[in-house]
Amino acid sequence: MEQTPESNFAQLGLNLPPAPKPLGVYKPLLIVDKRWVYVSGHGTVQDDGTLIKGRIGKDMDADQGKLAARQVGLTILSTLKANLGSLNRIKRVIKVLGMVNCTPDFEKHPFIINGCSELFAKIWGEENGIGVRSAVGMGSLPDNIPVEIEVMFELEEK
Repeated sequence: MEQTPESNFAQLGLNLPPAPKPLGVYKPLLIVDKRWVYVSGHGTVQDDGTLIKGRIGKDMDADQGKLAARQVGLTILSTLKANLGSLNRIKRVIKVLGMVNCTPDFEKHPFIINGCSELFAKIWGEENGIGVRSAVGMGSLPDNIPVEIEVMFELEEK
């Protein structure tokens, strides 16, 4: 059987949360020049629609923060499927911007965002699932979520 992003995701045995509705004036996803997919910042939506909340370094540790970042990745996948119909329409990850709601002394921002990056690498493979990335600390994030991530993808040519 040929490995595809959809089959790779199925093998992981993970669930997709509901695709979130915008909580402000923006689009969750925008396709530019029929090639680039920009995904707005996503949060930690769980399967029941609630959010994982808390500040890393205060309310949760780094491992819990990494799992929260994986949950953000799953939320992004949900938005992709809702808007594109299939993860197979994505050719590769171009850019990930990960924002970490953490205490001022917390220094493991890249470790946290690995939760999302490792998920994408399992879905699209090492070559196409890992793009360029920034992982930065924030003084706060909306609704006190621990992680927010935005991503740019390249579409498969039709």
